[in-house]
Amino acid sequence: MEKQNKKRSIRPDGIAKVTGKMTYLTDLSFSNMLFGKILRSSYPHAKIISINTTKAAQFPGVKAVITFKDVPGLNRFGIVTPDQPVLCEDRVRYVGDAVAAVAAESEEIAEKALDLIEVVYEPLPIIDSPTKALEPNALKLHPDGNILHRREHIDGNVDEAFSQCAVIVEETYHVPRQMHAYMETEGGVIVPEDDGGITVYVGTQHGYKDRFQLSRILDMDEEKIRIVSSPIGGSFGGKDELNIQPYGALLALLTGRPVKIHQTRKESVISSIKRHPMKMTVKIGADETGKLLAFQEFIVADTGAYSTLGPAILDFAVEHAIGPYMIPNVEVKGVSVFTNNGVAGEFRGFGGNQVTFALEGQMDRLAEKLGIDPAEIRRRNIRKANDHGPLGHRIAETNGASDVLEAVAGKLKEKVIETKRYNEENKLKKRGIGIAVTMHGGGLGYGRLDPAGGRLSLTKEGKIELAFGFEEAGQGILSVIEIIACTMLGCSKDDLSIVIGDTAIVPSSGSTTASRGTSMVWHAINRMKSEFRQNMLEKAATITGIPHANLKLGEGGIFSEHEGQISASPVLSYRELAELIPEHDLVIIKTKFDFPTTPDKIDSGHFLYTFAGVMAQVEVDMLTGRVKVIDLDQAIAAGPVVNTLGYTGQIEGGGVMALGYTLMEEAAMDESRYLTENLDTYLIPSINDVPYKMNVEPIDDLVEGDPYGPRGVGEIGSVAVSPAIVKAIHDATGYWANRLPVSQEEILKYVMKEGHVIG
Repeated sequence: MEKQNKKRSIRPDGIAKVTGKMTYLTDLSFSNMLFGKILRSSYPHAKIISINTTKAAQFPGVKAVITFKDVPGLNRFGIVTPDQPVLCEDRVRYVGDAVAAVAAESEEIAEKALDLIEVVYEPLPIIDSPTKALEPNALKLHPDGNILHRREHIDGNVDEAFSQCAVIVEETYHVPRQMHAYMETEGGVIVPEDDGGITVYVGTQHGYKDRFQLSRILDMDEEKIRIVSSPIGGSFGGKDELNIQPYGALLALLTGRPVKIHQTRKESVISSIKRHPMKMTVKIGADETGKLLAFQEFIVADTGAYSTLGPAILDFAVEHAIGPYMIPNVEVKGVSVFTNNGVAGEFRGFGGNQVTFALEGQMDRLAEKLGIDPAEIRRRNIRKANDHGPLGHRIAETNGASDVLEAVAGKLKEKVIETKRYNEENKLKKRGIGIAVTMHGGGLGYGRLDPAGGRLSLTKEGKIELAFGFEEAGQGILSVIEIIACTMLGCSKDDLSIVIGDTAIVPSSGSTTASRGTSMVWHAINRMKSEFRQNMLEKAATITGIPHANLKLGEGGIFSEHEGQISASPVLSYRELAELIPEHDLVIIKTKFDFPTTPDKIDSGHFLYTFAGVMAQVEVDMLTGRVKVIDLDQAIAAGPVVNTLGYTGQIEGGGVMALGYTLMEEAAMDESRYLTENLDTYLIPSINDVPYKMNVEPIDDLVEGDPYGPRGVGEIGSVAVSPAIVKAIHDATGYWANRLPVSQEEILKYVMKEGHVIG
């Protein structure tokens, strides 16, 4: 395996972004462009008695009004299960459901037209919790009932094992609905083309999947739909599913004019997917030495009104429920339930954050009961390099779990004395420390289509072009492509042309999700480099007369090599090579392959895992209950680091997002209506909430012979932060939180009850 370049590379798109010069897809404008708006349900659950669009259609400046009658193909979408209406026919199931859409000469006219659409509803009973949805006589939200998906994993005999445990801990954990809070809300421009097709300039994480879904909705050949999907102003999973694309496409085709739709923050809040709220009831048991004997968990996930990726998220949660520990007797059962709440779907961590909060909370409570150090109880149960995965399946050999545990255990020791001294000197503020560890599977898992690929070519302009179907959503994929290409090919970044996110000109590389991008780029270029190099050097040899064996690729062109001495300058620049080769004979190398999967037939089981160890230090104000995270360190085992800046940014960014999840963020609903519809009342971490110190320690060692290269780190930095912070709060105050976000008021009640506050 070639060692990756770890220089602190500036992103190719970095300067344009920080200076504001970057043109995002929602910034685009076209001549003769119309503006679209979507009318969404004002009820969380109701029958549609009638829809009258006459007044709206007659309003000056309105060019089109559409309802379900105007959908020529399948009036449904959903990345796996198409069960969400594009435009509702006879029933709405949540306040974000789309009922009609308009296109007008201005945004203001379009908004006015929405007010003129007359919809008569008959309200229906609301199912605003999974408990209500699971009642025997509950109203069915879908023809097959209110259960979207069930999943379980059973190994051994938990009942018998619990009878042999010296200590058992039982607890129920609750985690909230969370917003992705990307700066750029959903939007873009859909342009009708002369051939009857369309070009869709809308941010997404899955351009080819969008094309497929739109082809069904529009009853149009996929080849007539072009998806330009990059750059995106943030996603974190939130733009993996279709959002405004169907409405803009229908309006553009009907009017024959480009249509721009850009949702307001309120429109985004009520219609966009969120992180799954979950209730997890967990029972864990160990012998007197702290050796885990049994684990039992029941997960209830509120998926909201429609499926999106709810089943896959539950599968992932069940798989990761026991995390990096070896437990001989396991029973994990999960159910994902339909309600009239906002749709829950894909989100950074993909169900892992929720179950890790519960698992690590149990490990800390168990350690306290047994009087064992939190790091030591984990050490006694942590998986070894060649152990099987959490579903009993074979995975890539890795010592990542132990490596990250030992890294944070060392940091914990360093902080204990310092924290104790601080607490002795301060009465009104107390500090505490917590650690947590986790593992996270990359890719989509066994049994799911997870294709990848790429193209490497010499263009007629003399550039080495790398083409992938990925999207740039802020994760730094351009830097990844640039560094890996330069390292493997020996060229410079100035020699490269990177093309991504346009179905008209790039191969399908699978989705920009599941922490798979870095890994797939590495595999693709690694597969193509030898053939590309061979072709390039053979053509250069023919032109220069220099033997193929005495040529090599370098920065700026082809260099000669004789008796170990490399020429000071290229004997042929890449531009000169391209000019001297007939255009039809230019080098083009392609590859297609699948993300690596376990050899065991275990549904959704993953093969390549990353690992994280987290140490959090908090300061709690004993008069107010306010928690400030002052130190957040993460040790990450994810294979070789491609770009130090990008790697660190992903882990730190994930950590801050998880901090918000832990302490302040909740997209709360009351009777299936959002209590907050904007970021003025939905709080996310500001710069004042970011820890004073954040340290990222990459552990880039792989076991000898590992052929899989770098793993992605887009999600792992967010997964284990919550339990580390919660343990730190307990260390400072004695208060155990079992619900996120941690309540400042509950902390204050506890410390007052325990008499920790001195008047």
